Amino acid sequence: MKLGDTIPSTADGKTQAPGEDLSCSSTQTGAQAWPLPGCPGRSLGCGWRRRGLLEPLGARGCLCFLAVPTRPQTTAAAAREVAGRVCSQSTRRGALVAAGRRRNKGDGTKASCASLTPRSEETKNHPHQDGVTSHLQRILSSRKETAMFELVTSEASYYKSLSLLVSHFVENERLKKLLHPSEAHILFSNVLDVMGVSERFLLELERRMEENIVISDVCDIVYRYAANHFSVYITYVSNQTYQERTYKQLLQEKAAFRELIAQLELDPKCRGLPLSSFLILPFQRITRLKLLVQNILKRVEESSEREATALDAHKELELVVKACNEGVRKMSRTEQMISIQKKMEFKIKSVPIISHSRWLLKQGELQQMSGPKTSRTLRTKKLFREIYLFLFNDLLVICRQIPGDKYQVFDSAPRGLLRVEELEDQGQTLANVFILRLLENADDREATYMLKATSQSEMKRWMTSLAPNRRTKFVSFTSRLLDCPQVQCVHPYVAQQPDELTLELADILNILDKTEDGWIFGERLHDQERGWFPSNMTEEILNPKIRSQNLKECFRVHKMDDPQRSQNKDRRKLGSRNRQ
Repeated sequence: MKLGDTIPSTADGKTQAPGEDLSCSSTQTGAQAWPLPGCPGRSLGCGWRRRGLLEPLGARGCLCFLAVPTRPQTTAAAAREVAGRVCSQSTRRGALVAAGRRRNKGDGTKASCASLTPRSEETKNHPHQDGVTSHLQRILSSRKETAMFELVTSEASYYKSLSLLVSHFVENERLKKLLHPSEAHILFSNVLDVMGVSERFLLELERRMEENIVISDVCDIVYRYAANHFSVYITYVSNQTYQERTYKQLLQEKAAFRELIAQLELDPKCRGLPLSSFLILPFQRITRLKLLVQNILKRVEESSEREATALDAHKELELVVKACNEGVRKMSRTEQMISIQKKMEFKIKSVPIISHSRWLLKQGELQQMSGPKTSRTLRTKKLFREIYLFLFNDLLVICRQIPGDKYQVFDSAPRGLLRVEELEDQGQTLANVFILRLLENADDREATYMLKATSQSEMKRWMTSLAPNRRTKFVSFTSRLLDCPQVQCVHPYVAQQPDELTLELADILNILDKTEDGWIFGERLHDQERGWFPSNMTEEILNPKIRSQNLKECFRVHKMDDPQRSQNKDRRKLGSRNRQ
């Protein structure tokens, strides 16, 4: 069989190589054979064989026979074919890896890559069998190759799900008639643009995989798309607040919409997943891409061209993720600020609350010690009285709650002019008390408040929010020390307050502070986000070698994101030369 020869078909429509039956979901009747130079026993092969992921099977050519359709295809059709082919390959590759692991463990299992499919006598006696098998084992053991392959297969799976969202929901004629164009626009946003970018991205990744037995690199493609095309994700993700609200309103107010969605979700294509699971796909994908590039970065050679490319891709993806997060926050923050402004009544000079650069960090009730400082005794009729604090990123507003869900403002100060101090060993009555000092309040003078929280964790959380630059119990990631108390997330946690941190499984965090009542203030290594979370959601990493390795990997990932550190290093070098 030569390039251009038509593959014969069986009665049931499956393609067939001479002398063997082939079963592969990606083969198509009337396709052309794809030649593989040097393929032992036959000039047939596929992308799997090129990448060294399958050993030769003689007359069968390879385990997964892929074919190129003779008819012309659109970009979308080509991407769908690639997605199906890559996903099918991913399943087979997982079986190969599992078989290789069983063999390497020496547990007596006689499984091997070759035993996954029947061999002909020609294959068993092939002169190049041993050499190719050993080469296969080296390829399978390559973590770098695996990390790159995971990025491609996950993109293929993501694209297939996006295609289902568009074909099954967005383009459904009955659903189009039910929705007003503005409702459809808010609900599905620019998902067609997102899918178009994913199509082109996947096709480029697939072409790169077909170039060589071993995948050379994928991060250069990721970098180019993150820098030039992934802005469509920012538009989609920024619409999240309105999308969720519109979806809930449609389910509550339109019975016909609710019934149709329920009917569409029952289709076997959806595999039991609701529409909301498909709508959230772009949110999840852009974050996952950054983690996949991090995984590649940890496995490439240091100071190599691949490392530089991976660092560039990671940096661009970080910018996209930050822009997505900022877009989501900006939409929700504006509505929140409007709501807070309506509830405030100013006893002092009015302060404009609504601003595009302002957002809420923390709010809540504390108890203020009443009376002059010299007369504070336990015999005071009422030692404490309630006050309510609104802490924004640049402003503190101190209020008292009044009837009608309103707040009377009696003092305020810029956040940069706040200082806090913890009181220790003051007895049970003054437990969890701290001093808040306003260097310049609404009356342009210094003011001091002695405040009491309900628990130690609440006190520390307020102190951390009021004065973010105060020293913590433990050092942060930026100190560049090679050891620090660390925890790993073992249970997912969703933040309940603005000062809390949402955790995903396997997140690694440096401990900055902790309380006796079970809260930790931590800094996540992969993005340096800080926040509080319950300690029972995590497990402490006790092995110092593992902690050090986690930090080293993090330093490597972020070494291009620290220009100040390199400038300080240059200054130190210059200073040492001057002293000489």
